[in-house]
Formats: sequence, C-alpha cells, structure tokens
Amino acid sequence: MKVKLFATLKERAGAPEIVLQGAATTVAEVRQRIAEQYPHLAALAARSIVAVNHQFAFDADPVHPDDEIALFPPVSGG
Repeated sequence: MKVKLFATLKERAGAPEIVLQGAATTVAEVRQRIAEQYPHLAALAARSIVAVNHQFAFDADPVHPDDEIALFPPVSGG
C-alpha cells in the first residue's frame, strides 16, 4: 500500500511516498503500520490529517489496497 507524504512528513522520509507492507483495513491501521515500519515518522503521522481518495478520513474509516492515501502534517499559523 502506497502512502503519499506532504510537507514535513515528506522531508523526514526523504521521499514523496512510502510503501507499507501488509494489509491495513482502517485509517488507524495505516497509522499503526507507519509507526511500525517507519518509526521516525510515527509521532508526526499520529497527528497528521489523512485523506483517502481525496477525502478527509477518520481513524475508523475503511481503506482498501487500491485506495490513494495521503498524509498531511498538522499546520499552525495565524
């Protein structure tokens, strides 16, 4: 499963996307797989906004192997 990364996540990973091994059926499981396979992204991924097929998603939302998943780190400003 491919996960597109943006902003700080992309910089920390050193790549615009990562590939997760194993199946994930929910957004929460995607976050868990990232934490297991890319520990240096874990803290930021836990707080990131997730989009599935260009729609914002919550932890309980389902994901499928062919879905487009993207992570956007939290932003601040004013």
